[in-house]
Amino acid sequence: MPPGEHCLSVTRSVAAGMSSWVLYKGGASSALRALPVQGRSWNTVPRFLCPSATMVGLKPPEVPPPAAVKFVSAGMAGCIADLFTFPLDTAKVRLQIQGEVRIPRTISSVEYRGVLGTLSTMVRTEGARSLYSGLVAGLQRQMSFASIRIGLYDSVKQLYTPKGAENTGMVVRLLAGCTTGAVAVACAQPTDVVKVRFQASGALSDSARRYSGTMDAYRTIAREEGFRGLWRGTLPNIARNAIINCGELVTYDLLKDALLRAQLMTDNAPCHFVAAFGAGFCATVVASPVDVVKTRYMNASPGQYRNALSCLLALLMQDGPAGLYKGFVPSFLRLGSWNVVMFVSYEQLQRAMLLARPALA
Repeated sequence: MPPGEHCLSVTRSVAAGMSSWVLYKGGASSALRALPVQGRSWNTVPRFLCPSATMVGLKPPEVPPPAAVKFVSAGMAGCIADLFTFPLDTAKVRLQIQGEVRIPRTISSVEYRGVLGTLSTMVRTEGARSLYSGLVAGLQRQMSFASIRIGLYDSVKQLYTPKGAENTGMVVRLLAGCTTGAVAVACAQPTDVVKVRFQASGALSDSARRYSGTMDAYRTIAREEGFRGLWRGTLPNIARNAIINCGELVTYDLLKDALLRAQLMTDNAPCHFVAAFGAGFCATVVASPVDVVKTRYMNASPGQYRNALSCLLALLMQDGPAGLYKGFVPSFLRLGSWNVVMFVSYEQLQRAMLLARPALA
């Protein structure tokens, strides 16, 4: 290297499926200039081009992870995120169904106010275990649901991308998000129904609770409501998850790509954190109305609503448009934190599994 010049950093950018490494080089009297190093794998790039010790987490992989690795990593990351954020999800469900006119009519003696108020009220009146009511069904849901909608997103995106296209367009990303979201709901809907009912029924007395356990819930719903009962609310849930998938995955995809292209951040945990936080906020804003309708319809007694549309109309007549954003704060706290934990875990799990593959072979 010529005297007076030094390496400042190295940045990896991804475009059109090809990796390029950019060395920023400069000296005391020269402006910074980028020297691309094309066609070099990570291991063949000279050591002085490698990232500094500021890299947070595992290094980016040399080649994209296969679909199987993404599928398993997404399910595991979804479970990790649920373990951290499940109390917020339960609080969201309680706030969304609060004030709902039940058939038969009941008078609730418990009133929830805000996120912290809901959590403290639940702990005081039902015990700390109530915060994780329905967790088993929630973890079952993530292993099937997150694996499909997140783990298969890149594969479906590549399937929709026209051959020879240099960049993946917005329409292709949206189509991929809608597709994986809809397929995931079709496969995992029964687990979502059971999860919501456990979260909503925690406020009832032991004698009034409908189910004694997760497997009993599946059997009871199938026996009393038919197999259609296990898929109750599928249409609003498909709409919700198509929207959320676009809000989460597409926004995360675009934000991460923009940060890397603008060379504001490198492909490591801080970049994933920023992109995931933005994705969680966007997803909450666009999906909250559908989420409220989905939650109420899933938790409804047989015959309470004719369909999801009648549930929506009843909600608007009772609470007005503001009712569509009931539980928005816990929704954002839950979805934002869930996205952060999930995407950071997802990226690191993929890299860890790729590193472990040679040792397991």
